[in-house]
Amino acid sequence: MKKFAIAAATATALTLTMANAAFAQQSTQAPMTLAAGEVTKAKEATSDTWITTKVKSDLLTEKGIPGSDIKVETNKGVVSLSSTTAITESQKATAVAIAKKIKGVKAVSADGLKAE
Repeated sequence: MKKFAIAAATATALTLTMANAAFAQQSTQAPMTLAAGEVTKAKEATSDTWITTKVKSDLLTEKGIPGSDIKVETNKGVVSLSSTTAITESQKATAVAIAKKIKGVKAVSADGLKAE
């Protein structure tokens, strides 16, 4: 186990050294510029991905909710919930409430959730 730790530390040190060399070479090049629209799109995509992940994890950890049966998609802060299996109206309301409390969520659509 000790040999593995030493090998891992050595590999990390070598990686960091090589990364520093790569960054040093890049600093002599002209800086890359991105259009403002591309930066905004990247931020939205990251935000949407984070929201989807957070909603899904909260649904999975909530007791009484079949979180693994609920599909979560996010587009520009709007969360869409859907399922192929039927859930109760109470479970549907709880799933919507969970999604609405996540930071960055602008709206929640539960039209795709099949309720009993």
